[in-house]
Amino acid sequence: RHEAALASQVSGRIVETSPNLLVGGLFEEGDLLFAIEDTDFRLAVQRAQAALTRAQLDLRTMEGQARVGRREWERLGLEGEPDPLVVYEPQLESAQADVKSARAQLDQTLLDLERTRINAPFNGRIARKEVDLGQYINAGSTAVLFAGTNRAEVIIPLPIEDLARLNIPHPSSERPGSEALVRLRLGTVVFKWSGRITRSLGEVDPQGRMARVVVDIIDPYNLKQTWPAENPSLEPGMFVTVELKGEYLDDVVPLPRKALRSNDSVWIASEQNTLDIRPVEVVHREEQTVYVRGEIEEDDRIILTPLPGAAAGMKLRQRDESR
Repeated sequence: RHEAALASQVSGRIVETSPNLLVGGLFEEGDLLFAIEDTDFRLAVQRAQAALTRAQLDLRTMEGQARVGRREWERLGLEGEPDPLVVYEPQLESAQADVKSARAQLDQTLLDLERTRINAPFNGRIARKEVDLGQYINAGSTAVLFAGTNRAEVIIPLPIEDLARLNIPHPSSERPGSEALVRLRLGTVVFKWSGRITRSLGEVDPQGRMARVVVDIIDPYNLKQTWPAENPSLEPGMFVTVELKGEYLDDVVPLPRKALRSNDSVWIASEQNTLDIRPVEVVHREEQTVYVRGEIEEDDRIILTPLPGAAAGMKLRQRDESR
């Protein structure tokens, strides 16, 4: 679900790498990916610490001179406020600014030293690797492409009319998305994961007029033993089938798709072996099945074969199944 191109923020030679720094290598959040030689950065920290110490000493010296100047002014009994130069106000402000600057420089060198160690920003795996031990890397250059392992997303195209029968979360709604069952077939074995719709991509394919929704699956690599131990890793690029749990449809009858005739009607063989054409309401369509509402009884004989010149009331003859 998460994917990040990790780049070094400092330049230097790589002196340490994790044994897992390989394409497909798995990491937990905070694990070391690789480290850059830090000698120069440690020396910079020492210089910054020394500069801060000098600046603090200069500030204390200037504060002492300012106190002496004010006491001398008061001893002379002069009226009003002393001139800023007499009490070293400009020099004091400059010394205070030098301390702030030196402290900021020390913070920057400490930050650069910390940046010599590149750690995993979240639980994930190496999707692409651009660096290796001994290589010099420039600040800002991509080192690895890092992909998260906490969750996986499956993009599902759906007919627009199916969206009305699914729960698709919106930012203003707290209602959870529809449940999903994800299946992966490897040979003759089928593995299963459960998931849930988290969002729609918010666009419709202008070619096939299909909308796309996202199903979220936790722990796709089973690192937390969420799924049966025999389940393989659910990796990007795998082809899966997804069953979505939509709203419950009552008073509907499933029929083979070829039973649906023009003008949304169904042909039925009556008890008198005549053709009865009954209109139905199509509630939902699938690849091989339609769900309809209408006056259809459980023991009705649905006609699936074509009838040339079909008309209501025409006589029918049942095909001899033994022939």
